[in-house]
Amino acid sequence: MTIRLDTEETREHAARVVASGGVIAFRTDTYYGLGANPLNAKAVQRIRAIKGRDEGKPILLLIGELAEVKRLTAFEPPLFRVIATHLWPGPLTIVLPAIKALPYEVTVGSGSIGLRLPDDDSLRELLMNCGGALTATSANPSGSEPATSALQVAEYFSTGIDLIMDGGVVTTTQPSTVIDVTSDPPRIIREGAVSRVELEAISGFE
Repeated sequence: MTIRLDTEETREHAARVVASGGVIAFRTDTYYGLGANPLNAKAVQRIRAIKGRDEGKPILLLIGELAEVKRLTAFEPPLFRVIATHLWPGPLTIVLPAIKALPYEVTVGSGSIGLRLPDDDSLRELLMNCGGALTATSANPSGSEPATSALQVAEYFSTGIDLIMDGGVVTTTQPSTVIDVTSDPPRIIREGAVSRVELEAISGFE
């Protein structure tokens, strides 16, 4: 396991690691996350094994640009574009109908996928270098607090991660808000950095 400062060279290396089925740890727009190609079932299985993750929980994805939504979702519910226009990029994970090509290891048979477009230029650049999307489950053993630094990731996991990208210490205090727009009306699964008040201010949200 290697820790490298988050530089252009490290991002290029990270892209090669992901392309070869590897697992990276990287600073997201909230906490540190474990990243792999979401279309590579074996790579996602590795993440679940590393975390000891509950098999019943789906894994959310970070995307590098809005166009990735069409590649990863079966269709867009009407309210999605309204919400995305107001609150993306930002700390909002939107649950959408998943394409069938996404492995069971990502969706756990739910038929849906949580996507987030982060408000961080360098992070979006990393995501595009890695094919446009990465898994982003928090970098911690299940039941522990999310890692806020590269060093904490290394302390949590002695093996299993191919590359830890040191992007500095996380300063956020809240996880992303998660909203499910596959139901009508949409459902707030977790209130975090985006408040219920902000969501309810959007036309069409109940």
